[in-house]
Amino acid sequence: MNPISGGAVNRVLVTGAAGMLGTAVAAELARGADGPDVLAYGRDRLDLRYLDGVRDTVRREKPDIVINCAAWTAVDDAETREIDALAVNGSGVRALAEACAEAGARLVHVSTDYVFDGRAGTPYGEDAPTGPVSAYGRTKLAGERAVLEVLPEAGYVVRTAWLYGAGGRSFVRTMIGLERAHDTVKAVDDQVGQPTWTGDLAVRLAELARADAPPGVYHGTASGEATWYDLAREVFTLLGADPGRVLPTGSASFPRPAARPAYSVLGHGRWAEAGMPPLRDWRAALRAAWPSMIAAAV
Repeated sequence: MNPISGGAVNRVLVTGAAGMLGTAVAAELARGADGPDVLAYGRDRLDLRYLDGVRDTVRREKPDIVINCAAWTAVDDAETREIDALAVNGSGVRALAEACAEAGARLVHVSTDYVFDGRAGTPYGEDAPTGPVSAYGRTKLAGERAVLEVLPEAGYVVRTAWLYGAGGRSFVRTMIGLERAHDTVKAVDDQVGQPTWTGDLAVRLAELARADAPPGVYHGTASGEATWYDLAREVFTLLGADPGRVLPTGSASFPRPAARPAYSVLGHGRWAEAGMPPLRDWRAALRAAWPSMIAAAV
């Protein structure tokens, strides 16, 4: 077990706190009168590209736990700007891990399904071999390795995928808008993954931060699996629209600079070691998220 975990959690630093996931994490941690002090730092206050600033912030704030939601997430831009993406997703994360080691703090770091090649036919376990096929995936894998190397007893890597939430751009919000504007829409049916609500992941990250859980890699994605086509049809159904207006198409219809993993289903075996169940099924999560998604789309 992690010798640092299990004690009082009085101060939590959330990086990337202005983003879709970071906003949800900071809000979840702040619930209740007896919650920890939440230090919510957006990129304007803490930019992982500036390594001295990263170290100075952790030294000054003295958090018990850091939850890192900051990342370079422009997947396609990373293909031509890999050095820039690596400065955030690799070097910046290493500096954050080193600062946590110096401060005696735990680090919960959010990573991605893009560290895998997407060629599997069964869910990727937490210990499955990695093999990113994009620059973004390579930079995120560098960050994972930094956390696990620098903080072998106090580092947590939580891989997620296909995120949506009320506070940012996502496929779900795009489909809500397209249903209003078009008679039919096309959605890719040859990529398989796990649509994951930021609200559910935020709860789990907060639980992991407080838990006496073994360090290492966890998969923070919804249960079940779907294609983008399946997800689009579910959005139309919840809107009260005819899901038949969603037409299936292949990935070739939407060419992108960066390769997308064709199969992004992640296994959830390690949660049992932490005494927690996997996240709920993606359809149930989408229904729970729906009121906030509709309110944000107005």
